[in-house]
Amino acid sequence: MQPPKYKAVVMGLSAGGLQALKAVIPALPSSFPLPLAITQHNAESSDSFLADYLNQLGPLIVKEAEDKEPLLSGHAYLAPPGYHLLIEDDETFSLSVDPRVNYCCPSIDVLFESAADVFGSSLIGIVLTGANGDGSSGLKAIKARGGIAIVQNPETAEARYMPEAALAATDVDHVVTLEELAPLLTLLSEEAMTGDDDESSLHG
Repeated sequence: MQPPKYKAVVMGLSAGGLQALKAVIPALPSSFPLPLAITQHNAESSDSFLADYLNQLGPLIVKEAEDKEPLLSGHAYLAPPGYHLLIEDDETFSLSVDPRVNYCCPSIDVLFESAADVFGSSLIGIVLTGANGDGSSGLKAIKARGGIAIVQNPETAEARYMPEAALAATDVDHVVTLEELAPLLTLLSEEAMTGDDDESSLHG
């Protein structure tokens, strides 16, 4: 049996992110086998409302990531307010209070680039709605290491600048609406469980 093709998903979003997460997270099935790490831009003074709220909407366990916590299937992890979220070589999270990147803490690029270093071609990266360019260089890093790059169709985004910047930065694999994202991730995760290299059904 071949090893799983994909091991993790990273997602970045900013302005309009709450509505986007409300559309995507509950649509993923309880059997979704890949851990999902999310950086949503938020104020350092924010509380844990977002994780608590999303946790009530669907079958996945949604929580704020903790330092040295391992990535588990069936879980969606949010970067805590005021901390960069990174993934270490042993596939655990680390939290950093380093300076802002792209004027943001947490920064999408920080998560994406650390995850690309760890997972390489076994990583799926997603950029959704947002009002700045954070995430574009991180998605480029994911693609450069052989991972899958997915971007929300800017025409459907509440804030189109972030997906437009990502599309300008790299040659992405899929441009999707929010409604199309969960089915695509489910299909990719099924491929992850089988190790099937035939991607003909995934590319239009």
